[in-house]
Amino acid sequence: MGGTKADPATTSFSWSKVFTRQSEWSDKDEFLDIIYWIRQVLGVLLGLVWGLIPLTGILGLGLFFVTNAGLVYLYFSSYHRVDEEEFGGAWELTKEGFMTSFAGFLVTWIIVYSGMHFTEQDLQPFS
Repeated sequence: MGGTKADPATTSFSWSKVFTRQSEWSDKDEFLDIIYWIRQVLGVLLGLVWGLIPLTGILGLGLFFVTNAGLVYLYFSSYHRVDEEEFGGAWELTKEGFMTSFAGFLVTWIIVYSGMHFTEQDLQPFS
């Protein structure tokens, strides 16, 4: 993800290709940017859902990792059917933006869970 400013016409074209099956991706960085932003949105949405359910602990973390990686993998391998080797392999595509997505997920999950499931009584010091 470079520091260059994107052309609005090119950006809107990229987003239209997001929802078109088996789109052609002439620019490798364009597809990686799409994967990155899909993952960010997915991280926040999963944090919202996990906080509302409420999921906690290692189960919530594990389900996030599996769901996030699995959905992104299905997106690029089944929906777009890109040649993974052209982008550095399946691992490169699967890990694109993963840690920032995880950070967004954690922040959203903690805020929603705390806001929905903590009461004033939960915050009282032990007596």
